Amino acid sequence: MKKLTPIGIAVSLLLSGCATTNDQHALDAAYNSINAEQLGQHIKTIASDEFEGRAPSTKGEELTLAYLEKHFKALGFVGGNKGSFYQEVPLVSIEASPDMSLTIDGKTYQYKKDMVMGTSRMSELEAIENSELVFVGYGINAPEYNWNDYEGLDVKGKTVVMLVNDPGFATQDESLFTGNAMTYYGRWTYKYEEASRQGAAGAIIVHETAPASYPWSVVENSWSGPQFGFQKENKNMDRVAVEGWITLDVANELFTKAGLDFAKEKAKAAKGNYSVDMGDLTASVTVKSEIKKSVSRNFIATLPGAETPDEHIIYSAHWDHLGKDPSKKGDNIYNGAHDNATGTAGMIEIAEAFAMLPNKPARSVTFLAVTAEEQGLLGAKYYAANPVIDANKSVANINMDSLNLLGRVKDMSVVGAGKSEMDEYLARAAAKQSRTLSGDPRPAAGGYYRSDHFAFAQMGIPAMYSGGGTEAIDDETARYRKRMGLILRGCYHQPCDQYRKGWDLSGAVEDLQLFYQVGLDIADSTTWPKWYSQSEFQRKK
Repeated sequence: MKKLTPIGIAVSLLLSGCATTNDQHALDAAYNSINAEQLGQHIKTIASDEFEGRAPSTKGEELTLAYLEKHFKALGFVGGNKGSFYQEVPLVSIEASPDMSLTIDGKTYQYKKDMVMGTSRMSELEAIENSELVFVGYGINAPEYNWNDYEGLDVKGKTVVMLVNDPGFATQDESLFTGNAMTYYGRWTYKYEEASRQGAAGAIIVHETAPASYPWSVVENSWSGPQFGFQKENKNMDRVAVEGWITLDVANELFTKAGLDFAKEKAKAAKGNYSVDMGDLTASVTVKSEIKKSVSRNFIATLPGAETPDEHIIYSAHWDHLGKDPSKKGDNIYNGAHDNATGTAGMIEIAEAFAMLPNKPARSVTFLAVTAEEQGLLGAKYYAANPVIDANKSVANINMDSLNLLGRVKDMSVVGAGKSEMDEYLARAAAKQSRTLSGDPRPAAGGYYRSDHFAFAQMGIPAMYSGGGTEAIDDETARYRKRMGLILRGCYHQPCDQYRKGWDLSGAVEDLQLFYQVGLDIADSTTWPKWYSQSEFQRKK
């Protein structure tokens, strides 16, 4: 793993303006107040069956937000939205009936087993009928990369079939997009959006575990059941009528029927703009949906700053998960202990550390727990479009999603390393624990575009997303990491993502201490962290 060089002198200069408002004893007490026992209890409660998997607009939401309000009030925080702890987020739930089938060339493909289809339109009935299939490679239109799979193509009324991720991953060519590191063009959200802009009737992504970074079971669980979106005046009618996924086995079969070889077509698609008609193949599917409008809420709590309270350091984490599936036999609650009861619980621990300081930081410290992350970062997107705190008063964002449950490590992984001076603050804080910074351990997963900090980055606010590492502190921890790592990967978006008494939370505690330290240093600094010039994100004027 490539190491990021410690900044040293640059960090000292960057932070030379930091105000020292508390003595070392008080600083140490606050830092060390973050502990495994309290963290574990918060996780256990938030991820309990009683909270029913924390789906938006359910009993689980009410219990989760009440829990957060209770603890933040007790710590002396105030409602961050003009005195209120909440920001309403108007949502619409679109739940496709599982009684559907996809018919192509006379063969019927089954829901969940072979495919998962749905719609983003606020409509009880959407369908594609005998819609011509067109393979559009990666389904990308990216002028800055001189890449357009739709070039010279008219897909109106047709259904586009696309590969997941982007060409950089397929080729491992660092000069192509960003090489192994996924860009936003590789995300499923982008692919459906672009297919809609191109006027397609349907959009289908071919699932493959490696480039998607998750198995088919995640598609089954995440894209079935209620799917949340924003309430829009146009009822999302500018989206394709039907969007979804097919398995790799189905894709191979369809390409063969079209007289094509999937592997060869995939290789061609990675070389440049590419599309090809899939012979006479047409697709038909009818999607019947139950539409429910609701209002979910983002939670926002603020500890006012002592000197410049209008300037904020914002910690973020998503409180939601997948809820429960009544149609599933046995355990049907998606407790979401790792994802993301850990991050939600971590917010409380960091807030307590700030509350312990006899003298509050110069700038305000705000905690934002957002809704509907699992549905495409909706809560964060809504906040970005309707910011409670002006972007020009938002100094930095520190995001927490799925904390380190694999024990103490010698390094600290940074997702999106090299984008902003937030790395320098983190390097300084990590040195206190004798840890170094390392890059993204899974760049192909596109982590920087998959969690709530992305919305802040798009607003121009330097956003940090980091946690854990790859180098175990000792051999015993290395063995534990090997065992537990398999469990965590296997339980991603599954009912087995539950609180476990045997978790080693020491690594999570150290990470939270770093997040706290970074926030404190920025809150008391006379300077603002900046994006590096080579970053695709820059603060808006």
